[in-house]
Amino acid sequence: MDRYSEIKQLMQQNIIVAVGCTEPVAVAFCVAKAKEVLAEEVKEVELDLSKNIIKNAMGVGIPGTGMIGLPIAVALGVVCGESSKGLEVLCSAKEHLTQAKVWLNAHPISVNTKDTEEKLYIECICKGANSSSRVIIAGTHTNIIHISKNNQLISSAECEQCCENSAQNNLLDTLSAKEVYDYAMLEDTDKLEWIKQTAKLNSACSEEGLKGNYGLSIGKLLFNDWDKNIRNEIIARTCAASDARMDGVTLPIYSNSGSGNQGITCTLPIYYYALKINADDDALIRALTLSHLMSIYIKSKIGRLSALCGLTNAAMGVAAGITYLSSGTFSQICFAIRNMINTVTGMVCDGAKPSCALKMATVLNSAFDSVKLALNNIVVDNTDGIAEDDIDSSIESLGKIGRYAMCETDDMILSIMTHKKH
Repeated sequence: MDRYSEIKQLMQQNIIVAVGCTEPVAVAFCVAKAKEVLAEEVKEVELDLSKNIIKNAMGVGIPGTGMIGLPIAVALGVVCGESSKGLEVLCSAKEHLTQAKVWLNAHPISVNTKDTEEKLYIECICKGANSSSRVIIAGTHTNIIHISKNNQLISSAECEQCCENSAQNNLLDTLSAKEVYDYAMLEDTDKLEWIKQTAKLNSACSEEGLKGNYGLSIGKLLFNDWDKNIRNEIIARTCAASDARMDGVTLPIYSNSGSGNQGITCTLPIYYYALKINADDDALIRALTLSHLMSIYIKSKIGRLSALCGLTNAAMGVAAGITYLSSGTFSQICFAIRNMINTVTGMVCDGAKPSCALKMATVLNSAFDSVKLALNNIVVDNTDGIAEDDIDSSIESLGKIGRYAMCETDDMILSIMTHKKH
């Protein structure tokens, strides 16, 4: 396989359709698979989860239910989950909500924190009258590394995130910001055409967010602001999609790096900005490709789940795409990303929830500010903070903070979230 084919495969593995917040959905996916392996009525479910999964599943809306949290996601995984649907496993949640509530009221669910260095870890044990089954997911949201029944191993695999020999990780280890840019600019557009589907699907979620009263209605309020300009309208439309999604809308969206909000962020500002400036189809396709792939590259340095909010890397992808659409050079794209690294590094992830749309507005405002500076050839000095002249070194430094330095932050965030006084 040639290099560009590998990059396309990398993108298609990381830009996938999901219904609902990907952490509770991944738990429901794991439960559905364990139920299928059990092959009898599920009497009890036990979960061992990494703290990042627990954090991101506590306060987010579950599609089609009007409810939040893991218990209803688990119950839906039992009563209607089909593992073959992947991250769309809860697409029929609304039709099975009553049945799920009945099951939930009659069966025990235990949730424990797994002592593991793996940030994304889901272990589900389903117990029936005669048998038990175990399924483990690690590394990425649908990467099953263990299946067993009655303690008899059925299949096992290495964790995709930790497997140093995996093709995806080898590619990411050797990728650079310049290669990301070159791929987006030089690949034949007919091979990039598929990326436009992200705009079609994610903009439908935005329209729904503007119509309804979802979450904090951040997008809707910003959109109706009397003094909104093009920037504010683009941010409003983007946040509206997050409002709807985090409040449990059943519409599918394209995710990026396992996150629906990152997928929304990488897509919609580029799409709406391109419409505003009457960019042609070729420019839209290349800008979307640049935004999504740059986010994937930066996210690979931070880690799939982290105490560093993933909207930061997604908005850096946006900064790259908007700089390109504004006739910026590669050097100016690097300037924009460096400006953002010195602005939004340290924004914590305190779980998936409706107020994520507020963080989305913050990082997108930073993206527009950073682009404006970059287009005027203004960039933070290499003596400022963690910025370096070399863009890849700057991204590596950002990754070290998110992947390593903020681990204690993660522990404290989860402790605070689980010991609130209600």
